Amino acid sequence: MSHHRAHLWPGVPLALGSAVLFGTSAPLTKWLVDSVDPWLLAGLLYLGAGVGLAFVHAGRRLIGLSDSEAPLRGSDLPWLAAVVVLGGMLGPLLLVLGLSQTTASSGSLLLNLEGFATMAIAWIVFRENVDRRLLAGAGAILAGALVLSWSGEGVRLDFGSVLIAAACLSWGIDNNLTRKLASVDPVQIATIKGLVAGSTNLVLALALGAAPPTLGLIAAGGVVGFLGIGVSLVMFVLSLRHLGAARTGAYFSLAPFIGAALGLLLFGEPMTPQLIAAGLLMAIGVWLHLAERHEHQHIHQALEHEHAHVHDEHHQHTHGGDVTEPHSHWHAHEPMRHTHSHYPDLHHRHGHS
Repeated sequence: MSHHRAHLWPGVPLALGSAVLFGTSAPLTKWLVDSVDPWLLAGLLYLGAGVGLAFVHAGRRLIGLSDSEAPLRGSDLPWLAAVVVLGGMLGPLLLVLGLSQTTASSGSLLLNLEGFATMAIAWIVFRENVDRRLLAGAGAILAGALVLSWSGEGVRLDFGSVLIAAACLSWGIDNNLTRKLASVDPVQIATIKGLVAGSTNLVLALALGAAPPTLGLIAAGGVVGFLGIGVSLVMFVLSLRHLGAARTGAYFSLAPFIGAALGLLLFGEPMTPQLIAAGLLMAIGVWLHLAERHEHQHIHQALEHEHAHVHDEHHQHTHGGDVTEPHSHWHAHEPMRHTHSHYPDLHHRHGHS
């Protein structure tokens, strides 16, 4: 495998898989929100994710699969609390409220703003390297969102669109904070996030008078939440480990295209020139992100941390006996200088001049 293809694996497929699952969940959520209170549905989706992943975690132990992931530590808890509130409670609530007041295809395409928000925060606040190609791609995505909101007399942002944009901002912050947890077991993170955020929103919605849904709707919401949020989140966290927040958010921008296409099929919404133009602009943005190549001579400083790994060029330490790979333990990295294609993963968060 060439260096260029090697550095794309497995981060890019994980990000794209996460995007497909989450994108599929948007029109299905639109379908459910017509029958379930929006706040209750937000809780149901995340609770479905948490319960489903809890069974996955328990089943993994039951059948004797080795756990190669690093556990949560006390220092991770503040970051976990922040992502639960922003990404698990506020973001989904704003999304379902927004979807209840706009079309499924438009709502799905507006979700592209999550990738833009993620990249902007990663670049401005966390100082991840973002080159001109990534900036051009982000500009195309933003232009697509503006075209989608154009009313003929100016940019029209109805209340539903504003709520979805606010959800994207909340998730953009969440994605960057989750980067701090990228070395930890993603199933454990997503399970806690789903259970805590989902049960909290569910209890609040019922306390405020939301009507309990039927068993069929509960089951449907649970399945959509497990796949579209739970499994998608696990893949997203794993991708953060390999790509960093800006690029994972960029690849994740495929999600709205999946959602918009399904929205057209499920709800018979019209294929308007405005929708096509917005989709083309956003597709150009995603292509610019996919075509990026970042390679230069760089220095690895001495580093100690814990995460799942194999003994590749960045992990040349020894063990007292035979080990299976991948495995997780606290390990040290010696200083190193070399050149290869890379993203700002766990081992390449250096600065650029």
